[in-house]
Amino acid sequence: MTARIYKRAQSTTQSGQGKQDWTLEYEPEKPREIEPLMGWTSSSDMKSQVRLKFESKEEAVAYAERNGIPYRVDEPKPVARKILSYSDNFAPNRVVPWSH
Repeated sequence: MTARIYKRAQSTTQSGQGKQDWTLEYEPEKPREIEPLMGWTSSSDMKSQVRLKFESKEEAVAYAERNGIPYRVDEPKPVARKILSYSDNFAPNRVVPWSH
């Protein structure tokens, strides 16, 4: 069973550059099953419940190598931000004219 090391995405309600931890999470060995009586989804794979957090990618990789866990690292995508000020809404060279 391989583990996935990744940096979790920032919540959409957060605007700052907060510290995001690296996560080591096991990939599921078996697909989830639908329990016939109640219709709940369940899994007999106990490692799917394990989620470890690390301060850096190097710590997570070192942990996986030390414990003989095969892993893959998913690098985070760079964040494309366009910084605008409120006055740019009323600029005369605005692409979409202000409608009010």
